[in-house]
Amino acid sequence: MAIAMGWHKPDNVAGSSAPAIMVGLFVASGGLLFGYDTGAINGILAMDEFKQKFGTCNDRTINDDICAKDSALIVAILSVGTALGSLLAAPAGDMLGRRRSMLLSVAIFCIGAILQVSAEASANLLAGRCLAGIGVGAVSVLIPLYQSEMAPKWIRGTLVCAYQLSITIGLLAASIINIITSRINSPAAYRIPLGLQLVPALILTGGLLLLPETPRYLVKKGNKEAAGLSLSRLRRLDITHPALIDELQEIVANHQYELTLGPDTYKEIFVGSPHLGRRTFTGCGIQMLQQLTGINFIMYYSTTFFGGSGVDSPYTKSLIIQIINVVSTFVGVFVIESWGRRKLLIVGAIGMACCQLLMASFAAAAGEGLKEASTTILIVFCSINIFFFAASWGPVAWVVTSEIYPLKVRAKSMSVSTFSNWVLNFGIGYSTPFMVGSGPGTAGFGTKIFFIWGAFCILAVFFVWAMVYETSKISLEQIDEMYERVDHAWNSRSFEPSWSFQQILDEGWSPSGQPPDNELQTTPTQLSTDTTLGDSNSIAIPMPPSAHLADGNEITTASSNENKESVPTMAHVDFSY
Repeated sequence: MAIAMGWHKPDNVAGSSAPAIMVGLFVASGGLLFGYDTGAINGILAMDEFKQKFGTCNDRTINDDICAKDSALIVAILSVGTALGSLLAAPAGDMLGRRRSMLLSVAIFCIGAILQVSAEASANLLAGRCLAGIGVGAVSVLIPLYQSEMAPKWIRGTLVCAYQLSITIGLLAASIINIITSRINSPAAYRIPLGLQLVPALILTGGLLLLPETPRYLVKKGNKEAAGLSLSRLRRLDITHPALIDELQEIVANHQYELTLGPDTYKEIFVGSPHLGRRTFTGCGIQMLQQLTGINFIMYYSTTFFGGSGVDSPYTKSLIIQIINVVSTFVGVFVIESWGRRKLLIVGAIGMACCQLLMASFAAAAGEGLKEASTTILIVFCSINIFFFAASWGPVAWVVTSEIYPLKVRAKSMSVSTFSNWVLNFGIGYSTPFMVGSGPGTAGFGTKIFFIWGAFCILAVFFVWAMVYETSKISLEQIDEMYERVDHAWNSRSFEPSWSFQQILDEGWSPSGQPPDNELQTTPTQLSTDTTLGDSNSIAIPMPPSAHLADGNEITTASSNENKESVPTMAHVDFSY
C-alpha cells in the first residue's frame, strides 16, 4: 500500500527519513491555528449570546443580529492581518531563520487570541482578530517553507499536505466545540471557543523550541557547518558520512549557481532567471484560484447560509461538511506522490466545477414546490464539492508554491504568492454577505453564487495545464534544472534530471549536453570557502561579466584529489533528497 502511494523510501537512499518525517508532521500542526479560527467564527456568528453582545442591526423586532457589513468585517479582518503577516514572513524568515520566525508568529497569534477572548466591544474583537491574522499569515508561509526545505524528496509533497490536513482538523474541532458551547446561556458560549485557540499555539511553541533550523536556510546564510549538523539530525547520518557530505555539497553548489544568475532581491522574483517571473505568476495564480473555487464561502458562512436556505439544524450540517473535509484531505495525502501535482489539481477543478454548476442550475430552475429537493441537492453536491477541494486544491496549492522557487528567493516568492491568497480571502470573506444576503444593500444571489465559483474552477483547469510543472519525485535543486530545460508545463512529466550543480561548478558542463547559458569556468586556487566540511582545498570560479554574487565575492567549490581518493568506492546511491 505504501509503495502504491509513493511513500516507499528508495532502497538507494542512505540514512533514515524518520526524523525529517516526524519533524514535518509536527510542524504541520500549525495549520490548526488558521483552521480552528476559521471554523470558530463560522459558528460564533450564529450564536444568540454573541449577537446580543455585538449585534448592530437597527431592525431588532425578533432578535439582536449582526448587520451584513459588520459580519463581513468580523470575518474578513482576519484576512487583512494574514495578508500583512504573509508579507512580513519573508524578511523575518530570511533574517531570523525559519524556526525563530515561526516562534515569533505564534507569539503574535497568542496575543490576538487573548484580545478576542477578553473583548467587551467590537473594536477589541477586531484588533484581536487582526493580530491573530498576522500570526496565521506568517505561519502559512513559514510552515510549508520549513517543511519543503527539510523533507526528503520522495515524501515532500505528503508532508506539506499535512499542513492542509491540520487546517481541516482545526475546522472540525471548532465545529464540534461550537455545537457544545452554543447551548450555554452566557458569554462563555463564544469565549470558550475563542480561548481554546491558545491550546495548539502553546503546543506548537513547545515543539519549535526543540526543532532544528533547516539546512537550506543555513546554507543560504553561509553557515555550512551548522547546515551539516542540521542535515545530520534530519537524515540520521554521521556528519562525515559520504552521502550527507554529497547532499550538502549539492545544496551549496545549487545555491551558488543560483546567485551567479542574479541577486536575491524582490525585483529578481519577477525578472530573474531561470523563469522566475513565470514561477511567481504560477504561484500567485494557484493561490488565488484556490480562493476563487469558493471554498471559504462555505467554510466561513456555511452555518448562517444553510440556516437562511431553510436547512434544518445548520450546525449539524456544518459539522458533517467538516467531517467530509477532514476525511477527503486524507485522499489527497495518500495519492499526491503517485498521481503527481498536475493530475490531482486538474481532476479536482473539474469535479468542483461540475458540482457548483449543478447546484446553481438546479436552484435557479427549481420553484417553491421543489424547495425541499433543492435543499437536498444543495447539501449533497456541496459535500461532494468539499471532497474534490479537500483532496486536491486544498493541500496541493501549498505543495506547489513551496517547491517551485529557488533557495535564494524562496521565502520572498512564497510570501508574495501567499499574500495573493490572503487578499482574495479577504475580498471573498468581506463581499460574500453582500452577494448572498437578502436584506437592503445586498445582491441577493443566494445559491446562484455557485455559477461564479464554477466558472473559476473551469479557468483553473486550463491554468494548471498551461502553467503548473510536475514537481513530484525530484529534489528542490532538480526543479531548477527542470525550469531551465523544459519549455512548457505540459511536457514536465517526462522530465528526467541529469545535472549535478556541483559538477557544473567544478567542470562547467553537464552529462545532458545542455549546459546553462552562464557556463562557469574553473581555475585552481587555494581558498577557505569550500563546500565540504573541513576541506581547505577549493576551486574559485570567476564569474562571467553578467554574473556575480550579491556581495561581489567569488564563488568557490571543493575539488580535492586527496579527498576523492580517501572516499571508498560505493554502489550507486541517490544523494539528492
